[in-house]
Amino acid sequence: MSLHWTLFRGMLAEEWRLHTELFGGRRFAVFPLLVTALAAGTAWFLSLTEVTVATVAAGLHGLAFAFGLHTGSIGFVGRDAMENLLGDITMLVFSGRTLPVSRRTLLSVFLVKDIVYYGVLFLLPLTVAVAPLAYARDPALLARLPLLWATTTATFLFGAAVTFAFVGLSTRGLPGRVVGLLAAAAVGLAWAAGVDVGGATPYALYADPSLATAAIAVAPSVALAIVGLYAYDPSVRSGVRTTDAAFGRWRRRLGDDTGLWTKSLLDLHRSSGGIWKVLFSGGVLFAVSAALIFLTESVTGVEPSIGLSFGAILGLTAFTTYNWLTQFDDPDDYLIYPVGVADAFAAKFRAFLVLAVPNGLAYFALAVVWFGADPAHVAVGAVLLVGIELYLFGLTVALAGLQPNEFLFDSVLFAAFGAAVAAALVPVLIVSLVVTPVSTTLLGALAAAALLLGAVGVAVYRRAVPRWERRLLA
Repeated sequence: MSLHWTLFRGMLAEEWRLHTELFGGRRFAVFPLLVTALAAGTAWFLSLTEVTVATVAAGLHGLAFAFGLHTGSIGFVGRDAMENLLGDITMLVFSGRTLPVSRRTLLSVFLVKDIVYYGVLFLLPLTVAVAPLAYARDPALLARLPLLWATTTATFLFGAAVTFAFVGLSTRGLPGRVVGLLAAAAVGLAWAAGVDVGGATPYALYADPSLATAAIAVAPSVALAIVGLYAYDPSVRSGVRTTDAAFGRWRRRLGDDTGLWTKSLLDLHRSSGGIWKVLFSGGVLFAVSAALIFLTESVTGVEPSIGLSFGAILGLTAFTTYNWLTQFDDPDDYLIYPVGVADAFAAKFRAFLVLAVPNGLAYFALAVVWFGADPAHVAVGAVLLVGIELYLFGLTVALAGLQPNEFLFDSVLFAAFGAAVAAALVPVLIVSLVVTPVSTTLLGALAAAALLLGAVGVAVYRRAVPRWERRLLA
């Protein structure tokens, strides 16, 4: 027990030190307060509508699940699976190479550390932010906030455990991958057949708290975490990877004068996971969108607009796609080559258009075919998706340049980003989720707003590039 406690404290200190060194102690220390303020403002706004606390709670569980999936999927960034869980920045998780500590012990403590760390840093502020809405609807609901925090934290564990298990199974080669895919297919078929899959999640515990639902809700997460820990084979190592000289061929086919567009696409293609990373990120957002939309319908009794809802939410694929396109870049590297900084941003924009827009539209088409939608809503939803993607691209470039991964926990930049995203997305989501029927006039207004958002995104991007160029050349 003392060993586990020592490892746990060390990993917590390491995580905190990493973030404070990246973003500055004060700017990062106020991050939970910022999350609380932004979420509380959103909750207050929702209190002016007919949205219930139950709907907000369902949305928070969906958000926690997506966050958990993202945390667990870090292992998919590299084919070295858990060895590349956090690269070279978290040394304790790799200390099994040099110290008499088993890899499974380190990984289990690491998982617990993530649950505690992000449960306090991220999920607790979100729970506190629900208080104004709960008080406005029914003060007695305030007593359920501790349960909400517990179940959203358990949902985060569930999401992390899902991809944690897939990572472990992937180290067992083709048989392990087949087992994982068959398990996922079985769950999908059960859901499609009308089985109450949600009854085996922590959300069921929040909806109907009891010892029985607690056992049922927690058991899958624990089982998946155990599968990940024991399926993981620490002896697996990636073989030597080789590739052909494809740069010239790709460049000729793309008609790329500078070669920077080609470089961006090849960097992503040759990285572990390749372009599948982009598709996986879109798939996660698609699943979260479906869960949020149908949970909202079950709670409110209002049938959301499939076209508008999926169009708005899938527009968020823009941020993850731009992250993947820039994860290999150090802005200073471009200064040693005879290319302009503006050329580097232009290449990222072209690569973004080639990857993000088709990826989002493909999942949007899947949603329309699968769930059905009114043709007018489909048309406006598609415009919304592209407009929001362009808006988020311009916003991210303006705030973070070529390093979007490093500003997520910078309180100042995150506040600006969150406020700008909320201003564009929250009104659209309210209309798409709770307004029925959506009038022709309102559909026209949404289409015009989508076009405006796209234009604003492109304009912001163009104004931001000269500023980043001056900063990098200073």
